[in-house]
Parts: sequence; structure tokens; C-alpha cells
Amino acid sequence: MQRFTRLYQALDETTATSEKIAAMEAYFSAAPPADAAWAVYFLTGRRLRRLVPTAELRQWTLEMIGMPGWLLEETYAAVGDLAETLALLLDNPFAPPERDETPLHVWVEERLQPLRTLADDDRRKAVTGWWQALPTDNRFLLNKMLTGGLRVGVSRRLVVRALARVSGLETATIAHRLMGQWQPSADAFRALLDPEEQGEDRSRPYPFFLASALENGPEGLGERQDWLAEWKWDGIRGQLLRRGGECYIWSRGEDMMVGRFPEIEAAAAALPDGLVLDGEILAWRDDGPLPFNVLQQRIGRLRPSARIQREAPVLFLAYDLLEADGKDWRTVPLENRRQRLERELAGIHGAITLSRPLEAGGWEQLEALRAQARDHATEGIMLKRRGSPYRVGRVRGDWWKWKLAPRTIDAVLLYAQPGHGRRSSLFTDYTFGVRDGDALVPVAKAYSGLDQGEIERLDRWIRRHTVERFGPVRSVKPAEVFELAFEGIAPSRRHKSGVALRFPRISRWRHDLAAEQADTLNDVRALLPDDTG
Repeated sequence: MQRFTRLYQALDETTATSEKIAAMEAYFSAAPPADAAWAVYFLTGRRLRRLVPTAELRQWTLEMIGMPGWLLEETYAAVGDLAETLALLLDNPFAPPERDETPLHVWVEERLQPLRTLADDDRRKAVTGWWQALPTDNRFLLNKMLTGGLRVGVSRRLVVRALARVSGLETATIAHRLMGQWQPSADAFRALLDPEEQGEDRSRPYPFFLASALENGPEGLGERQDWLAEWKWDGIRGQLLRRGGECYIWSRGEDMMVGRFPEIEAAAAALPDGLVLDGEILAWRDDGPLPFNVLQQRIGRLRPSARIQREAPVLFLAYDLLEADGKDWRTVPLENRRQRLERELAGIHGAITLSRPLEAGGWEQLEALRAQARDHATEGIMLKRRGSPYRVGRVRGDWWKWKLAPRTIDAVLLYAQPGHGRRSSLFTDYTFGVRDGDALVPVAKAYSGLDQGEIERLDRWIRRHTVERFGPVRSVKPAEVFELAFEGIAPSRRHKSGVALRFPRISRWRHDLAAEQADTLNDVRALLPDDTG
């Protein structure tokens, strides 16, 4: 636990990539395998499910320090992070505790995970006892684990690079071994770094190859005939695995979606064994995709009913082949992978089909097609070099996403609350609204798009113009207008405005507009697709 806390602090205190990799390399080289396995688990974005309700943590803290509840909430509002707030409030500078040398894996496996089965009083005694025995930095990390909110400031790619340095293996090998149902244990960590493959998990997907954004048009890419073009579909990126007589479906976020799309699994039964496809899961009816909000009806259902399957039918639209006959095809040129893919899907019917290339003679003709993307319920065009291998992660040069410019609205800032981590002392999470008659109706939340200087200026403005407080949330004077960019819009019964924006973010601060000049709810609804509005 001490060693992992020092690593967490080292990663949090630097923005330099080389320093982050060096810190992780040193940790993985020195930590016991069982501890290193849990470190990999946390560093790659996996988290423990919340072990203790935050209401209990608040109440126990109040009992220990004798603070009124309103003052704790005010303190939380100032700090912006509950785990940090409780760690600081419980600090006793006059009696610093001794360092606890319990290994990380013992903390997680023998102390934290059993909390779920303890009686309420036993759980309280365990947690408050740990609080009293730990220094502030360890207590903060413990609180993060208890609340399920442990996030570490490194990307998965940097973790893979550090592990590759320790093991001497290729980053692609490490990335592949970490995919799927990787579980932290000493044996799993040793196998991760082993020069020899220690048996294949047949449910394990491949790391996804991600496209880069094409900002200035395709003319600089060379000859049009060297590139395969297809629509950029707005669904769930996924891999479909057919191995050992079983079908496995994985999302790009490494969520195994077995049972969620039974119609795709039924169609996959006709595929040969040893086949892995890359593609898009879409809500689909007749000859075209349905809006993304229709697909959302299926995402959270582990066993969709017959009614839901009728209302939100799905399709796996395959556009690449990663494995055939049980052999890795990722180094084979794309045009050859596509030829094999077409042969494999030639006799397949049902909820699996091929994503067809766009036929256009030159870049100008392709640009004209791109202008029609929204008519086809797509986000733009994908461009893939015909001779490209299937790489790992976001590697520039071979795959590009040539998206349409996002849609925008002008909205008024209504609420703000502090961010997390480095931004926990600043108001960086914003809620925006549009005019509906004489009222302002919340329409979107956004967390990104402003530079650091703008964030600090807006933070000062929020503090001076707070109208009301709701815990960490502040209601502000409705005066500042921001242009919000977003990728899609759909009707929504869950939102008061009746609409939901897809991937909203701030594109600029509209100092030139007054709140009365912001868009109306009718303006926003006018952007709904014709078949939903």
C-alpha cells in the first residue's frame, strides 16, 4: 500500500510522459507480483465497485470529529473531492500514525472486498479503525477505493509502455494480453510479462485500432485509389469472436456483451470457428441505421425482451477481419483482410452483414458524398489505407475519420460544480440551458472545451455570481452564453428539455451575446431528425 501510494503521488505530480513511464517502470520492477497485478488493474482504468455508501462515510466522519453536517458539506464544496475532504478532516497532526506496511493485494483482497458481506457495525469498525491507523496520503487512497472513484492520471497506453520496458516484450503483445477478462493475481502478472504465451483465453479480443481526426481534407493523403472509404457509423464499436463453438461480443470499452444482442449471436452461429471480426453494433431496420438513442435501449439490458428486440433491432456491421482459421491476420494488408471478410460473410444472413465501401472516383466526389452523411445517419467518412496493417491504439497515418463539422447551439450557463483531481479546486463541470418562453431549461452538461485561462476566469465569475448553493453545486446568474458543439441530437423522455445531445462540449465563450440572445428550446428541437422530431 505504501509503495502504491508513492506511485500514485508521483503520477499525480507530473505531466511529463517520460517521468510517468519511469515511475511505473520502477514500481513494476520492485513490487511483489501480487501487488503489481492490482496496480495494473487500477492503472488501466479498472475500479472496485463501491464498497461503502458515501452517506455512511460522511456519518462516520461526523461522529469521529464532532463536526456538524452542514460544515462538512461546505468543506466538501470548497475541496471538490469527497475522498480528499474526509482524509483531511480526519487528520491529526499531533499524533501521526505509524506507516502501515500491509501489501496492496492484502488490503484489496482480505480487507476491502470482504466489506460487502460485513454487518453494518462491523463495517463501520473496520473502516474507522483503518482511518485512525493510516496517514493522510494512505487514507485518501483508501477513500478512493471505498467509493469506487479511484482514477489515476495515466493512459492505458503509458501503462503498456512501462510494462513493455520491464518485460522486454513488444507493446502490442502486452496490450493484447491485457484485453478481455484480465484478473489481478500474482500468476496473472507473471504471465503478462512472460516471454512465452501461457495459454490462450479464447474469449480474449484484440486491442482496437483507432483512427485519427482528419482536419484539413484528404488531398494530402495521396492518390484516391490507395484508400478505402466507408461511412463512419454512429454505434458501438465492437469485436465479434467465434471461437471454440462460442460467440463473444466485446465493446471497445472492454465490456463483454454476451446475451445483450441475441440476434447477433444467433447469426454468428453460422460463422466458422477461429474468426474475429471488427465492426459496429447499430440499431438497424430495413436498409438503414436508427438513431443512437434507439440503440441505447439495448445497451444496459443483459437479457433484452422480445418486445425490446422488436422495437430496437440491432445489426453487427463488419468492416475488418482480425483472425481467420484461428490465426492472427492483423499484419495482413487491409485490402486482403477485406477480401477474406467478404468471403466469410457471403453466405451469412440475419444480424451480421458487411459494411460496403463507398464508390467515388476522386476526392471531390467523395467530399460530395461526405456532405450527405447526415442523410445516411452517419457522422462522416472513414478513410483507410488499403495496404495498412491493423495496428494497436491510435497510430496516425493509416486510418482517418473525416467527420462532418459538429452541430452547435448557443446556451446559457445555469449551474457549476468542482471537477476532480487537479481540477477539484475549480468549477469545471457546467450545466447549460436554453430559453423556453420566460424560463431557462437545462439542455446539456459539458466538461471540456475551455483553456486553462478561460477556466480560471470563469471560476472567478462563478464565485462572484453565485445565486444559490446545493452542496457542491452552485446556481449562477444566467448571464454568460457559450457555444456548445455536439455530434447528434435525439428525443429524450429522461430530460426536462425533451432532447438529449450526444457528446456535448464547449466550443467557445460567446462574450458577444447576452442571455436573451441565446437559442430557444424550439431552435434546438428544430435540429431533431425529421423522423424523430
